[in-house]
Amino acid sequence: MVDGKKTVLEIEDLSVHYGYISALDHVSLHVEQGEIITLIGSNGAGKTTTLMAVSGLAAKTNGTIRFKGQDITKTAPDKIVKMGLCHVPEGRKIFPALSVYENLIAGSLGNPALKKERIQELIEEQFNLFPRLKERIGQAGGSLSGGEQQMLAISRGLMMDPDIVMLDEPSLGLAPIIVEDIFELIMKIRDMGKTILLIEQNASMALSIADRGYVLENGRIIMEGKGKELLVNPKVKAAYLGA
Repeated sequence: MVDGKKTVLEIEDLSVHYGYISALDHVSLHVEQGEIITLIGSNGAGKTTTLMAVSGLAAKTNGTIRFKGQDITKTAPDKIVKMGLCHVPEGRKIFPALSVYENLIAGSLGNPALKKERIQELIEEQFNLFPRLKERIGQAGGSLSGGEQQMLAISRGLMMDPDIVMLDEPSLGLAPIIVEDIFELIMKIRDMGKTILLIEQNASMALSIADRGYVLENGRIIMEGKGKELLVNPKVKAAYLGA
């Protein structure tokens, strides 16, 4: 509990090694309920590894990860998903041969507690949030545009009705106007009551919507603060914002 808010995710002293290479070096951070938290840093800084470690997809050499107060450091990935943690990976990774509707139904399988009525409610929520997907309900996922595929990837994750949504580079490879749409959607998702942990190369956009941010460099957190404060920080501007 921080400032009266409930801590959804807590990472303490986390280290990850790939062979002799240190990918994360004693990283600590926390995410409170209803926040948008962003991790920024250059390629290879350890951002994706952080999300993979939380999801149980990367072996930890040190540290503790708690989700909703429960230690998940050694928990299997499928069990972490069922606890209410959604990870939308870089590169979308939708099911290209399945229709939009089938992709959404597949997302609901991450939460076996969902009843048919709730699944239908969640589908309606997705179509309200992503009207373009409703227009393409029977279309194969692989035939969608890049922006639509990203929307489908996020929407599929939301179909498990998670407590926290971890987004890895949702704007990667998208046209600027579509990037703006994606960031507006991220804020709408937060307004629906979801907690968001966001990784983004577009640091200025990420920091402009984030409650707080962490700056990763060579596997270490070198700076943290409110999103809008980091946005105007001279060191952050020089290193990540092209200023």
